[in-house]
Amino acid sequence: MAELEHRGDTSEPAVLALADGRIFRGTGFGARGRVVGEVVFNTAMTGYQEIVSDPSYRGQLVCLTVPEIGNVGCNDDDLESERAGAEGLIVRSLSPTVSNWRARQDLPSLLAARGVIGIADIDTRALTRHLRRHGAVMGALANDGTPEAQLLQLARAAGSMEGRGLAHEVSTAAPYRFEQPTWQSTPRPRDGAKVVVVDFGVKRNILRHLVDRGLEVEVVPSRTGADELLARAPDGVLLSNGPGDPAALPDVIANVRTLCERAPSLPIFGICLGHQLLALALGGRTYKLPFGHHGGNHPVRREQAGSHAVEITSQNHGFCVDAGSLGRAGGAEVTRLNLFDHTVAGVRLSTRPILGVQYHPEAAPGPHDASPWFDTFAAMVREHRGRGHADAR
Repeated sequence: MAELEHRGDTSEPAVLALADGRIFRGTGFGARGRVVGEVVFNTAMTGYQEIVSDPSYRGQLVCLTVPEIGNVGCNDDDLESERAGAEGLIVRSLSPTVSNWRARQDLPSLLAARGVIGIADIDTRALTRHLRRHGAVMGALANDGTPEAQLLQLARAAGSMEGRGLAHEVSTAAPYRFEQPTWQSTPRPRDGAKVVVVDFGVKRNILRHLVDRGLEVEVVPSRTGADELLARAPDGVLLSNGPGDPAALPDVIANVRTLCERAPSLPIFGICLGHQLLALALGGRTYKLPFGHHGGNHPVRREQAGSHAVEITSQNHGFCVDAGSLGRAGGAEVTRLNLFDHTVAGVRLSTRPILGVQYHPEAAPGPHDASPWFDTFAAMVREHRGRGHADAR
């Protein structure tokens, strides 16, 4: 097993100042500097590397509720993006050593390379309880000696996540093809079925799951219009996850609406932010949750007739689809319900191959209860193959 000592500096004091006046003092690691973002907590027991590199955390400082972090190190295979991800990481205890055969570097080194500031040795349970009681709050994190009073001013001057359309900031600048399967998988042979993924901050493991199912995968920028999407002759379109407020992306909503109108037979699958954008394009509404859903233990119940099975899911979002607005959303129906707070966790159109889920079926590192959604989408793509772009001719 690899044994790695920390290369990141963990000796300097660090401070997290919340806009409501609460101060947490600890030890810095990772990159050196200061950053402002929305402070949220994540209850996942594993997967800190995937969390740090998830583009959906753009603009956020993530508090991990599991006590010890960093003990299995980091590797290239588990990164969810090349650059984008959380702005800061907040942990209780940073493991002094790394022990795992897949490890290639430690967490402080990964954070330093990605420009992410970390703080350790704070009471993350107290911070989590504070966020549960008062809701997600803007905060300023520094390990460069910035005075606490200045950090408080920065946190209080920062605007909330509402109204912030961040997807364009983390999207790819140019189209590309993706051919990497999931780790240790044996992909199904390709048969020519093609999926175009609109990148609003897509996680690599979503793309890997599509490759596993024998689909040709092409990723395009978030601003790609409906005409250009259809010109690529897709057999299906996936609207990816991503950060920020979906209602703050009117250009994307208009593109998705046009796509739905011009190609009624084209399978469309929305994941997380993509699910919200799909609901907005169909006439629904979204709203901000008090402290969001971030973790790997969220129970979701199937709402279809004859089946009320429960899936344990991975989730990461701060906004949600308004169930009461779905009556106007082109005949959309709720297919999944979050059992923590009974919010909408899945929708589909009964008359068209359009569906969305609020959670993450790719779920790296897990749980994997929801991974069959990719089988469902792949089956829809093959069933309707060639018909979607034929509609638009």
